[in-house]
Amino acid sequence: MLTNDPKSRSSRLSLWVGVAGVGVGLVVGLLAGSKPLLPVLAVVAVAAVVYFFTSFEQAVLGLLILRSSLDIFSAQQLPAAFALGLDALTLLYVTVMLLTGHRVRTDGFWWFFAGWVLLQGLWVILLPLGGLGLDGSVLPDSIREWVRIFSWLMSYLLVMQLKGRISPKNVVYTLFWALVLPIALALLQMVVPSLLPPMFAPAAGDFSGSGAEGSSRIRGTLGHPNTFVTFLLMFMGLTYWRLNQSKQRWLWLILLGLLAFLYVSTKSLFGLMMLATFIVVLIAPTLSPINLIGGILLFAIVIFLFGSTEFGQERLGSIAETPLGNPDIDIWRAILLSKGDGNSFNWRIAQWTDLLQQWQHFPILGYGLGISAQVSANGLYAHNDYVRALVEGGIVGLVTFLLFLGAQAVHLIRLFRQAPPGSGQRELCLVLLAILLAIPVGMITENIWSHTTLFFYWWTLFSVAGWNWNEPQTVENSVLNNPR
Repeated sequence: MLTNDPKSRSSRLSLWVGVAGVGVGLVVGLLAGSKPLLPVLAVVAVAAVVYFFTSFEQAVLGLLILRSSLDIFSAQQLPAAFALGLDALTLLYVTVMLLTGHRVRTDGFWWFFAGWVLLQGLWVILLPLGGLGLDGSVLPDSIREWVRIFSWLMSYLLVMQLKGRISPKNVVYTLFWALVLPIALALLQMVVPSLLPPMFAPAAGDFSGSGAEGSSRIRGTLGHPNTFVTFLLMFMGLTYWRLNQSKQRWLWLILLGLLAFLYVSTKSLFGLMMLATFIVVLIAPTLSPINLIGGILLFAIVIFLFGSTEFGQERLGSIAETPLGNPDIDIWRAILLSKGDGNSFNWRIAQWTDLLQQWQHFPILGYGLGISAQVSANGLYAHNDYVRALVEGGIVGLVTFLLFLGAQAVHLIRLFRQAPPGSGQRELCLVLLAILLAIPVGMITENIWSHTTLFFYWWTLFSVAGWNWNEPQTVENSVLNNPR
């Protein structure tokens, strides 16, 4: 029987923590005969579970900081292991809280998000049943994509449990520590690239149809320069927010300048369009001569730095060889040119045309979640998230995708209007809205939806933005001592 006695709750919680730790140890220990390293993993797993419950706040903040450094180890499956571990810990924590009568914090949008994730599972179920364009042979890829999305939902839920324990500003402040390793490695990739092992070296190779595009582009600890640029855009927004909250503005101006420099050094053309959208949305609500001049100046500096390099000049000049910059080039000519001109935009047009032709065979429900690369003739992702959503989910999938993006915008606008003018919460909502409106722009020519690290931090901030920023925080740091 559940009781409201704090001591009884604490003792029951301690019992459940012990049971969870022993359970993890037994499961892994039973497999130790075939895998000699599993006993070590068992000890680590038990220690992680115990620490997670006894130092919950510190553990969650540590996970938030750690995530930005994992993508570079994708070949070792470390990001996937992190996601599965995060899901398991979150579900275990929520289960223990419910069994011991503790409150599990959620908000209205989390339930909407949960419903949307559940809806995406429909495509996973229909795939082996023959209801989509592909058969069950690609089911593992579809499940993997659904688990990736589900992990965002779990990260949202996990961060929600910090509400009332840590102030929302402190959560955002802590996220800046996630910049340390990505920035440090990005600078090394610029200064001493030849001294770095291949795992940590700048990106090289053909990433999107152009053999030169991937060469010597910094990526920090992220797996690709394009994922690094969206990561930087998010933290440029947070730095701008922190700049307005701080009295020592010069420190944050230096960081903002460093992030802008790294942003340009990724040599990402779509990133410039995202930055322009971000700046316009950011200054629009409080448009003044100073804000307008500052926004124009920042974008002009970025364009100048981008165009000052030979690579940047080639990328900007390549626009004139596409239908976008040359009306004499139609789509079909661009497709023909894409076979030999090395122009990544023409290559994208050819990619989209091929995928749209494939979509016409299964227009309603598409081919299945996370399998656009299998549908594509060249085995690559769509480089357009709207085409991806249409091919994978059909018309139904595209509509749900657009509704999901729109619901986020509506939620942020509502929070922005409810927050007191000039408050940190209101300013954060504006920054997040600017990032959100920049994301659909990037989705036109890039696989933004596949940028897992971006959305991991996005849902962290999205969760924090909806908290009551005036709510008093508890003093205790240990979940075992906190009956809330």
